[in-house]
Amino acid sequence: MSDVAGKLSGPDLSKGVALSAVADGTMLLGHIDGEPAMLARRGDEVFAVGAICTHYGAPLEQGLLVGDTVRCQWHHACFSLRTGAAFRAPALDPVPCWRVEQRDGTVYARDKLTFAKPPLRGSPGAPRSVVIVGGGGAGNAAAEMLRREGYSGRLTMLSADADVPCDRPILSKGFLAGATPEASNSLRPLEFYREHGIDLRLGARVAMIDTANRHVQLADSSRQGYDALLLATGAEPVRLGVPGSDLPHVLYLRTVADSRALVAKAAASRRVVVIGASFIGLEVAASLRTRGLGVHVVAPDVVPMERILGPEAGHFVQKLHEDHGVVFHLGTTAASIDGQGVTLQDGTRLEADLVVVGIGVRPALSLAEQAGLAIDRGVIVDEYLETSEPGIFAAGDIARWPDRLSGERIRVEHWVVAERQGQTAARNILGQRERFDAVPFFWTEQYDFGLGYVGHAEGWDQAETVGSLEARDCSITYRLGGRTLAKAIVHRDLEGLREELGLERLMGAGA
Repeated sequence: MSDVAGKLSGPDLSKGVALSAVADGTMLLGHIDGEPAMLARRGDEVFAVGAICTHYGAPLEQGLLVGDTVRCQWHHACFSLRTGAAFRAPALDPVPCWRVEQRDGTVYARDKLTFAKPPLRGSPGAPRSVVIVGGGGAGNAAAEMLRREGYSGRLTMLSADADVPCDRPILSKGFLAGATPEASNSLRPLEFYREHGIDLRLGARVAMIDTANRHVQLADSSRQGYDALLLATGAEPVRLGVPGSDLPHVLYLRTVADSRALVAKAAASRRVVVIGASFIGLEVAASLRTRGLGVHVVAPDVVPMERILGPEAGHFVQKLHEDHGVVFHLGTTAASIDGQGVTLQDGTRLEADLVVVGIGVRPALSLAEQAGLAIDRGVIVDEYLETSEPGIFAAGDIARWPDRLSGERIRVEHWVVAERQGQTAARNILGQRERFDAVPFFWTEQYDFGLGYVGHAEGWDQAETVGSLEARDCSITYRLGGRTLAKAIVHRDLEGLREELGLERLMGAGA
C-alpha cells in the first residue's frame, strides 16, 4: 500500500499551468481542491484525472499512457482519461475526473465531473437471470461488471465461503505479516452487494448443475434457476498425504477463515515449518518471519522457484530468505508430522508448533465434470470464455482458454487474470462478444523485495537477465525457440507495462 494519497505536490491545476509544461504523451502531477491530480496530454487534448490508483494507491503519473487511458505501473490497472472509469482489474473503482479548459496557452482543471451510470436495463438478448457460482475474484468482478454495464435482471452469486469476496493476495502478504488490518481483506462490504442488487449468498455450496432444466441445486436441496451461468469455482489447495497431516496445527491458506486461523496460531507459536517453496509458501515464510517466528522451509526442489523463474532468480530468492533467517531443507519433503514437529524423508527432525502446507492448488472441477462440460486439465472455454454448453461461461483458475500468443490453450492461476476474465465473461453474458486476450500478470512481495511477471511461459529454453538481481534492478526475459513468452521485472515497472503492451500488440496482429 502507498501513502501518496495523503501528500500534495506540484502546481495547483485549478489556477492554470502553461500548456507547454505538458508535452504530448506525458503527465504532470499537481492537485485540485486538496486532491492529488494530474494532467495527461494526447495530441491537442488534455485530461485531468486523479493521480492515485484506486487499487493499492500507486502514483499514476509514473504509469504509462496508452491511447486515452493510463495504466498503473504497479499492478497494471487501467483507467479512462475521459471518465476516470476503471477499465481493467485489479482496480475496481474509478479515479476522479475534472473539466479541462484551455485559454491563451494555459490549461485549467476545475469542477469535478460526474458521469451518470447507465440505466439498469433489460435488452432483448440479455438473460433474465444470471447465476455466478463462486465468490472469488472472478465471480466478484463479473457481478460488478454486469451492474456497471446496466444489467437489470436477477443476479445471484453463490459462494461456498462464509466471508464476503476477499482481496486474496493480501492474505499471504500484508495481513499475515501484520501490516494490514483485517478490514482490508474484503473487496467490498456486505452493503455493497445489497445496494447493487447482487443477491450474495454466503456459505452456499452448489451440489449439481442441471443443464437441461437450467438450474443449480445447492447442498441444502434448494434450487436456483438461471438463463446464463458463470462457473468461477476457483482452486483448492493440494492436501499433504502423510501421517499426521490432519493434525490441528497443520494449516493451509486459501480463504479469509484460513488466514484468521493462521494468524491466531502464529501468535501462539515460536517455530514454523512451511512445506512447499511455491510463491504462496515463500510469501507465508516471509510474513511469518516478519512476525518473528523461526521458519524452516521444506521442498523437493533443488533451487526454489527454478522452474518458473530460472536458477539465477531462484538462488537469489533463496538467499533473500536465508538473509532473513529462514532455513531451507531442499531436495526432500515431509515423511510424517506429529504434535511436536515434522520428520523429513531424509530423516531430519524439525521441531514445529505450526506447520503450513503450500504445495500448490488444483482447479475445482467437480461441478463442471458433473454437468458434462468439456474438460482438459481445466474447463475448456472459447475465446469468449463460453464453455461447451451454450449459456454457461467459466472464468478464473478453472478456465483453460485459447491463448493467441502461444497458439495453445492455457490455464493460469493468477488473481489479475481471474478478475479480468470475470469482467470479460460478464460482458459476453450480455452478448458483447469480447475476445479475452489480456496478457497474464502477477506479482509477489517477500520482505522488501517485489517481483512482477508479465506473460506466460509454461516452458522456456532461454532466460536472459538484463541488469542486476543483486542490485534489485533487472528484467528477465523468458523465450522458447527465440520467441518471447514472458518477462519478470524487478524495480522496472514501466518496462513491465511496455512488455504487456508489446505482447498485446503481437496478439492483435494474430501472432
